[in-house]
Amino acid sequence: MKKSYEMDMCTGPLLGKILTYAIPLMLSGILQLLFNAADIIVVGRFAGHESLAAVGSTTALINLLINVFIGLSVGANVLVAQYFGAGKEKEVSDAVHTAVTISLISGAGLVVVGAAASGPLLALMGTPEDVLNRAVLYMRIYFAGMPVIMLYNFGAAILRAVGDTRRPLYFLMAAGVVNVGLNLIFVIIFHMGVAGVALATVISQCISAALICKCLMQTTSAYRLEFSRLGIRPNMLKQIAKIGLPAGFQGAVFSISNILVQSSLNSFGSVAMAGSTASSNLEGFVYNAMNAVYQTNLSFTSQNLGGGKYSRINRILVLCLATVTVVGLVMGGGCVLAGHQLLRIYSSDPEVIRYGYMRLMMICGLYFFCGWMDVLVGSLRGMGCSVIPMFVSLTGACGLRVLWIFTVFRWNPTLVTLYLAYPVSWSITAAAHLICFFLIRRRFPKEDYA
Repeated sequence: MKKSYEMDMCTGPLLGKILTYAIPLMLSGILQLLFNAADIIVVGRFAGHESLAAVGSTTALINLLINVFIGLSVGANVLVAQYFGAGKEKEVSDAVHTAVTISLISGAGLVVVGAAASGPLLALMGTPEDVLNRAVLYMRIYFAGMPVIMLYNFGAAILRAVGDTRRPLYFLMAAGVVNVGLNLIFVIIFHMGVAGVALATVISQCISAALICKCLMQTTSAYRLEFSRLGIRPNMLKQIAKIGLPAGFQGAVFSISNILVQSSLNSFGSVAMAGSTASSNLEGFVYNAMNAVYQTNLSFTSQNLGGGKYSRINRILVLCLATVTVVGLVMGGGCVLAGHQLLRIYSSDPEVIRYGYMRLMMICGLYFFCGWMDVLVGSLRGMGCSVIPMFVSLTGACGLRVLWIFTVFRWNPTLVTLYLAYPVSWSITAAAHLICFFLIRRRFPKEDYA
């Protein structure tokens, strides 16, 4: 019998279960983004647009450095979900302990990488002098918290694999309250600027990681965490890496293309950077809501594949595509309609708002194309195929984006042209992923195992 927080994804009507799974995940993603939003709002309001630009200029670089390891958490999610769907308890336990060990090792390594590489890489990106020192300080403090950040991400991936998206939401709510409170104390009272918001984020992530560890340690199910059993099982590491490394490599190269966009944006000055930071933070709420549907598709497809419920895979994809379209249109359109009012939350500077709305108009209205692209990747990875979507994404989204910057943007170097690179690359890559889905789906039976 399933525990109250677990979900049987292999039987019963799909739509209700997809929504039950996805909505807490959407709220979790949005709440996690509020950590960064709180940083940006407080620093923009009380520390000036240079500090706002400093926090925003680090996003693409942070993603570049951590995405390979976040990709491994995707591999852990798929592996645990497949074994859980198949009822293989020993394999579930081995996968969980291998995944948690990977999270701790990768987090420790990222502390060193962040401290050593943040300055040179931010300078290489052309970060303006009035922003550079603050951006380096923010990154170094942020990366000091990487062990707990990785631990939370891998722990949450394990819970998602068994259908539990509610408890990670509760943990983030607790951590979010602490984060906002510490932001206000460190920045307004102690005048710590970017150091204060980075420190508040790290402390709040410690809380969410501790709560998720407690949750995993107290369960009586196969995914119970016992620190005495931590270690790398080579066969589990191989399977996690098979799915996770292509996903992580794809994310890292995506970040490289976004770094090129950020570097091009930096040439327009700190005010344009601040406007883009505010807008991209708003976009993040839409993206995180859509990404929850991708993660839903990933877990549902993985469990049903593990349980031999092949007939449900196509229906899962169709329902997730419909859901992500609604989410993208409603939330993206809402951001555009209320754009000026929302941007005023981040800054009262009219020029910052003008630059921010320029980006918002170009990206948010067509954001559902990004949702389609990600949901299709979720189906492919859930079926155990990670290398093909990696190459498609690198060629379609990343390669096209880089080509756009060195051709179209160079011919017409305006912000509107720069931002157009996103919807163009999303739509073309989504179409390519759809073709791949039909080709990979043929490898599996149409009917369920008896």
